[in-house]
Amino acid sequence: MSTGALDGIVVADFSRVLAGPYTTMMLGDLGAEVIKVERPGTGDDTRAWGPPFDGAGNATYFNSVNRNKTSLTLDLTSESGRAHALQLVSRADVVVENFRSGTMERLGLGYDDLRHVKPDVIYCSITGFGHDDGAALPGYDLLVQAVGGLMSITGPRPGEPTKVGVALVDVLTGLHALAGILAALNYRTRTGEGQRVDTNLLTCLLSSLVNQASGYLGADVVPAIMGNRHPSIAPYEVFDTGDRPIALTVGTDRQFQQLCAVLGLPNTAADERFRTNTSRVANREVLTEQLAAGLSTAGADVWFERLSAVGVPVGPINDIAEAVKFASRLGLDPVVNVPGSAVPQVANPVSLSASPVTYRSGPPGLARDEVTAAP
Repeated sequence: MSTGALDGIVVADFSRVLAGPYTTMMLGDLGAEVIKVERPGTGDDTRAWGPPFDGAGNATYFNSVNRNKTSLTLDLTSESGRAHALQLVSRADVVVENFRSGTMERLGLGYDDLRHVKPDVIYCSITGFGHDDGAALPGYDLLVQAVGGLMSITGPRPGEPTKVGVALVDVLTGLHALAGILAALNYRTRTGEGQRVDTNLLTCLLSSLVNQASGYLGADVVPAIMGNRHPSIAPYEVFDTGDRPIALTVGTDRQFQQLCAVLGLPNTAADERFRTNTSRVANREVLTEQLAAGLSTAGADVWFERLSAVGVPVGPINDIAEAVKFASRLGLDPVVNVPGSAVPQVANPVSLSASPVTYRSGPPGLARDEVTAAP
């Protein structure tokens, strides 16, 4: 019988809302025992973030990042609450927190405090803007999307900066934190030493801007809003069809030739202005007009079938319900039924052949007192 990759690892989870809970849920999926420390009476803020609520009255926001955990309510401002917290840490391998910088230290639960209790503990701190000059700034995803540059390149047109439709920076930061924790666990296996892992929303976003940030640093190009277009690839945008829009993402010259063949545009394929990707980017406006005329002659599903058959990347603009159905049709099993969960959940996207992820329990109910963990 296979076991989880992190079986035997205990995580003391002092995080709340999204970035930290996403990290700890991933650790739980990989087999770790995760004890979620919450405020008595109210618990994690996201327990009240609704609608929508599931059929049992639970906020679906909370459900999305809290499976495979148990709940422990502690008043960390009280002596008894701190004593219980230290007792928990004494048997934990990993501590995760995403309070505002300095909060855990004021509570006597900072890294320097906890490594005296558990010398080999791995302590992961997630902040909005680090521990120095940005320590006092609140780490809200929309705020980071704004000041971190993401909104400056996102939106329908110049002058209309727009946030991404999900708290993407929190998720990216949660994944970076997960990578840091796993690296620290591996280091501890080799050396026996614990360590502190720090990450923050702002630098995780800057790292995740990849080519856009690199264009600024390497070529002094400050990118701007281009709607659904790509700064370095063409055609790579959304087009109208005979019924609904599609996304067309042509990344190679061969794909472009195949696109023109299917659309019946031999003159476009032979035009020197479109022979290479660089020339297509330079002549994007003319190219877009010619492709739009061809795509308007049939519906999105027709083009998806015809173009996919010859290796041209294309797809309709699905809503989330359609996206789940699409992934299911591809055999990707995007939905999982979790024991103890009132509703299905999105599956963990990582598949491990020897130590697969497991779904042992749904999001926990809020524990009733300081010493009882909810099942």
